[in-house]
Amino acid sequence: MKSVLKKSAWALSVSLLLFSCGGKDSKKKAITEEIAENVSKTKTLDIEKPQLTFGFIKLTDMAPLAIAKEKGFFEDEGLFVSVEAQSNWKNVLDRVIDGQLDGSHMLAGQPIAAGAGFGRQAELVTAFSMDLNGNGITVSNDVWSKMKANVPMGEDGKPIHPIKADALKPVIAEYKNNGNAFKMGMVFPVSTHNYEIRYWLAAAGIHPGMYTAENVQGQIDAEVLLSVTPPPQMPATLEAGTIYGYCVGEPWNQQAVFKGIGVPVVTNYDIWKNNPEKVFVMTKKFVEENPNTAIAVTKALIRAGKWLDEPGNRAEAVKILSMPQYVGADEVVLANSMTGTFEFEKGDKREMPDFNVFYKYNATYPFFSDGIWFLTQMRRWGQIPEAKPADWYAETIKDIYRPDIWKKAASLLVEEGYIPASDIPQTDGYKPVTTDFIDGTSYDAKDPIGYINSFKIGNKDK
Repeated sequence: MKSVLKKSAWALSVSLLLFSCGGKDSKKKAITEEIAENVSKTKTLDIEKPQLTFGFIKLTDMAPLAIAKEKGFFEDEGLFVSVEAQSNWKNVLDRVIDGQLDGSHMLAGQPIAAGAGFGRQAELVTAFSMDLNGNGITVSNDVWSKMKANVPMGEDGKPIHPIKADALKPVIAEYKNNGNAFKMGMVFPVSTHNYEIRYWLAAAGIHPGMYTAENVQGQIDAEVLLSVTPPPQMPATLEAGTIYGYCVGEPWNQQAVFKGIGVPVVTNYDIWKNNPEKVFVMTKKFVEENPNTAIAVTKALIRAGKWLDEPGNRAEAVKILSMPQYVGADEVVLANSMTGTFEFEKGDKREMPDFNVFYKYNATYPFFSDGIWFLTQMRRWGQIPEAKPADWYAETIKDIYRPDIWKKAASLLVEEGYIPASDIPQTDGYKPVTTDFIDGTSYDAKDPIGYINSFKIGNKDK
């Protein structure tokens, strides 16, 4: 009720301001009616905690948070939100767990690992998937010059995509013969980027290394040494020669092209078509104590995702994300991927309309099958050190992924006319079996053991 009163007071104050400024009557009336319509349209919940602080890392895929704030979607729900950049993913996780942040843009693997026994343990939940795709693997100019000889070329003289890691294999062998370990960066041990670069390498028979309970570096038997580098530091670390390539989200692949220091060779759209990327995370305790607030936050974020995928809004989104309090990268760099294209070699810009997806294909829905994929990769590479029964995967993810909250939020948005009822998927939480991977392997989330055992490289379970 307080939120409704605040909205009404705000609408009245804007109307009075327009009147005092002496605007034309018709214009005043139209604006006042529009404000009143927006106020009455949103069925404000009884918000338990209206003042909120959310975190994010400076990546393009934090966009739903920026848009929900800048377009007033949070305020429509009676929420007054501060959005604060964080230094690294560990800091994000710790601050949410410790209650310094009410929620945050987070790696999909972080709440899953926290509930599955890898790293810091906590009860975290996600009711909102922030995006699909959005990552790439970039190599240094020197590595690319060696790889390129192994890449098939089209009639136009340009590389045929997707480029598989088979092209990198002889380069790694050359480095090894010269006594140099081949080093690449990823953003966090439980990041999508870690699992994507491992998937890409292993599909070509390149061992990316194993984790054990005693060795958490993930470099046992590795032919490529993967290490953690915070996303904004990726280009500088590549330029310094500390690493020879990396897997990261935008805009840090396009930044390498912009600076002329590296070449993106593959996107995660090609590694796993329409794969889940980041999630929005709150603690289980916060959601239990503030159920209406959690629904209201989810409502605002769903609206932001929809706005981002509406034709014509990406240019404005790029301007918002370029602001220093958000991603802070140059508009031209952000636009390279956010506006439906992706640049590989300088001048080789290709149409890629689904590089960043925020709403289409039920992108915002937290599918159990998406979460189970991360669990299979944690087990495959040894972050989950012991074999688990098949039902463990389903039970574990249902404590973390909360489509029930999403459905409550989406149903209210349907009632309010913000989204059509057809945008609510009719699902048991599982996507159909898919082979949309770079190696064509079939993924059935209801058979996690069979999926883990289908790979030549990695753990095998009975």
